[in-house]
Amino acid sequence: MMRLSLVTDILGYLPFEDMLDTVSGLGFEAVELGCGNWSKAPHLKLDELLSSELARKNFLGSLERRGLSIGALNCSGNQLHPGPNGEEHRAVVDKTLRLAEKLGVKTVVMMSGCPGGTPKDELPNWITHVILPEHEKALDYQWNDVLIPYFQKAGALAKECGVRIAIENLGATMIHNPANMLRLREHVDPVVGMNFDPSHHMWMGGDPIAAVRLLGDAIHYMHAKDVRLERTLAEANGLIDTYWINDIAKRSWNYVALGHGHDVRWWKEFFAVARFVGYDGPVSLEMEDAGMEPLTGVKKSLTTLKLALPRDLD
Repeated sequence: MMRLSLVTDILGYLPFEDMLDTVSGLGFEAVELGCGNWSKAPHLKLDELLSSELARKNFLGSLERRGLSIGALNCSGNQLHPGPNGEEHRAVVDKTLRLAEKLGVKTVVMMSGCPGGTPKDELPNWITHVILPEHEKALDYQWNDVLIPYFQKAGALAKECGVRIAIENLGATMIHNPANMLRLREHVDPVVGMNFDPSHHMWMGGDPIAAVRLLGDAIHYMHAKDVRLERTLAEANGLIDTYWINDIAKRSWNYVALGHGHDVRWWKEFFAVARFVGYDGPVSLEMEDAGMEPLTGVKKSLTTLKLALPRDLD
């Protein structure tokens, strides 16, 4: 069953118990909780839950009393960063996988990350235009020396913990499309799959429905998030946009509440095709519309989501 889930960071201004009351009151059935790295982890204390059985019991009890489950834990960041952040993020990933085992959570969402282009680089290097020999050399290093070895180790830990890794197809990371996801799985293990977020595929010019058909059972988890291509700006400047993400008036595209970029009819087809290829896990709403208040955006998105999912929600 495609359970209604929410990435709870959008309600990070609410204390844990108040957030759960709000989420359950809106009709959500599951939550996706940030554990650190790019998330401030507003609703989960990673080290405390790892070390204390009582803390875990109380934590799960708060969810169960409201009829909620955990759709996934999320430790998105850049564990391949060539600087000290990389090591810090890798530690959070490992802790999140081990916490998932202790909580009985079967999916951990994360990013693939992006390393530097050489062993000497201090910053990540996302190569999007391979036109010179050094681009090919950098990609070879990133894939064969960094990305594949990391996920072989992370995949082995995930299997040990009885957990699946769901890599989100975010831009500025190595696994930003289905082709790269399927390539990685050839070298790792099916325990590593994709958290397919259609919004990223939208702004990169792809067709999320076609991507879902191609990925099939490589989809381990799914976000519901929308993008609007902004009239005149997208046509004039293209979709490679380097304005700050919250400078929404200048951008060629923006993340928007569900239904504010693609209508309900589009979302109905998207979720129907996801069901056709066998996806029956949580659908986790991620609301990142900077043009409206967080809770307003969640409510508007939820209206679209309830209309679009191929299941009875009455």
